[in-house]
Amino acid sequence: MKVLVVDESATARRMTKALLTRIGYADVEEVSSGTTALQKLRGSTFGLIIAAWAMEPMTGLQLLREVRGDSSLSGIPFIMVMPDSSTEKVLAAKEAGVNNYVVKPFDTDTLNKKIQPVLAS
Repeated sequence: MKVLVVDESATARRMTKALLTRIGYADVEEVSSGTTALQKLRGSTFGLIIAAWAMEPMTGLQLLREVRGDSSLSGIPFIMVMPDSSTEKVLAAKEAGVNNYVVKPFDTDTLNKKIQPVLAS
């Protein structure tokens, strides 16, 4: 299964990719923006999206809304990487259709625990 990691921070992308590799996801692509993510998603098949909340100019929430609004992409599981677990952000993500979220910083076990129920449903 191919995973798309979206974060404007190259360091955060590399760290997330390394954690995914440890869990057993070897086919991981990374992009630095929501716009590029949409292009990738429309040109290839992905089984999971992991995207940062805080990005510019398109935020992770905007990306999530775009994905959920596109019938060809709307079924892809989406995990949001949050800077914190504020009720406002979590509710906004849930209302937009996020499958799960993880708060920075996170480790291999935490990420795996967030991914498993999403892929099982």
